[in-house]
Amino acid sequence: MPKEIVIVGAVAVGPKVACRLKRLEPEANITLIDRDDLISYGGCGIPYYVGGDINDLEDLYSTSSHAVRDQAFFENCKGINVLTRVEAVEIDRNGKKLKVKHLESGEEESLGYDKLVLATGASPVIPPFPGGDLPRVFTLADLHDAEKIKKLMSQGRVGTAAVIGAGAIGLEISEALADLWGIETTLIEMEDQVLPTILGKCIARIAAKEMEKKGVNLLLSERVLQITGREGSDGCVVKTSNNVLSVDIVVLAAGVRPNTELAQNAGLSVGISGGIVVDRRMRTSDPNIYAGGDCVELQNLVSGENTLMALGSLANRQGRVIATNISGGQSHFRGTVGTFCLKIFDLGISKAGLTYRQAKLTGFDPVYAAVAQADHAHFYPSSEMTYISLIADRRSRKILGVEAAGKNGDAVKARVDAVAVLLKYGVDVDDVCGLETGYAPPFASAMDVINNAGNALDNILAGSNRPIDAADFLFDFAHKEIKVLDIRGEKEAVPFLQKYGSRWLNIPQDQLRSRVAEVPQNEPLFLLCDTGPRSYEAQVYLSSQGITDTFNIQGGFAMIIATDPEFI
Repeated sequence: MPKEIVIVGAVAVGPKVACRLKRLEPEANITLIDRDDLISYGGCGIPYYVGGDINDLEDLYSTSSHAVRDQAFFENCKGINVLTRVEAVEIDRNGKKLKVKHLESGEEESLGYDKLVLATGASPVIPPFPGGDLPRVFTLADLHDAEKIKKLMSQGRVGTAAVIGAGAIGLEISEALADLWGIETTLIEMEDQVLPTILGKCIARIAAKEMEKKGVNLLLSERVLQITGREGSDGCVVKTSNNVLSVDIVVLAAGVRPNTELAQNAGLSVGISGGIVVDRRMRTSDPNIYAGGDCVELQNLVSGENTLMALGSLANRQGRVIATNISGGQSHFRGTVGTFCLKIFDLGISKAGLTYRQAKLTGFDPVYAAVAQADHAHFYPSSEMTYISLIADRRSRKILGVEAAGKNGDAVKARVDAVAVLLKYGVDVDDVCGLETGYAPPFASAMDVINNAGNALDNILAGSNRPIDAADFLFDFAHKEIKVLDIRGEKEAVPFLQKYGSRWLNIPQDQLRSRVAEVPQNEPLFLLCDTGPRSYEAQVYLSSQGITDTFNIQGGFAMIIATDPEFI
């Protein structure tokens, strides 16, 4: 008897399970259901469709050979039965039946199964303030939302917009609105940084400056209190804790929540993070029911805790594991280190592992190094500055996370990927210092930026590098009478000497040993060079001369300018 497989959800995990399982067991009867009529699309591409990078909505649900992944495609090309506009209502675990409802007719029926797969995804979080259901308030839950927003913009009916939530979707849709369409866009975030669950403050500040540089009005540490309709015209009035904004549309990007109601009603285990609990074979607490994608919680392989991770890349890998195991194989999905990448205007962002704050909350004693260095050989014409933050546990020296930003997004992603694949093995600082990477001037420096991030962190842990974050330095410099020792050349230092006077001391590196008597010894001193290594050497030398109250500005002048372009 051929197996009867029913899959609930036809966006990412569901189609992957169905297609692989059909290749493994061509005789299996596979039914794929979804409450929508648009299926198997790339949801991560929605902001790029809204922004115009992708012109045709159909491109998001087409194959690389331009075949449209619709109901007929799955039935004719894959041999998979697809039911669209059908909602899963109830699971009868004892009888191994799934009750479904046809949304167009209201008719209900039961589908028998040998194995059931839940790929129910996640839904946008609708914040509890009034007005979230107004006609000009949108989410980006699916392709229909994207089409509505783009239609309004193409008709010239959107000149101003507010985006609520500065997570990945919030940043991507803000870029989409502001870049191609020239819409005056305000991004509102209740936390004090962008990407608060993804990045630490160091790299997040660089991302925020890129947004502001490209014209996005950024409101951080600000809560939305209510949204009301705008009198006399279409649009909304957004009242926050500090502002009142009149805009044509509002986009809610406050995160997503896993769709687990069907699983919970069937008595399946749901974890503390809110996702369906699965084992390494992607089985739920019922061995005949599998689950994957945005609706499940996964083990974080760095912290050991369970977490939600809504990424299409993980969903597709989980789909393969599910199909293999349903067909009798022994495939495991062990968890995630949270590898992530993002494009923000001209800036590439990537991260893996824990942020500093997440590491601290998990019980580690985190410390980090922040470095700035050219991604290619510094003399190669196309080189661009890359900024990396590397985080480790102070006691064990275990690497906990890595974050990076830079204009060459592929180079940024490559550095993070190199560390990401090692995180689940408990890689330590020494491993990153000695990490073998490819070298040629068009691609990297002989001592790669990721190696130097490890070296800087090793020096910090050893106590020879006493650092201060560039943003912390900027805050202290603005609020305290502190002094800087600039060891760059005289030409580079002149504008700062003119602007800051006696607070700015310039002794070029090649003169430091002969002029060490000029260095103040009875007050804190902040050391600066272009990117950090020379000021570190100066710190080591000054320590040997008994001058120890010094702080090396991490990433040097390059990090300061990336954090605060108006400093000079």
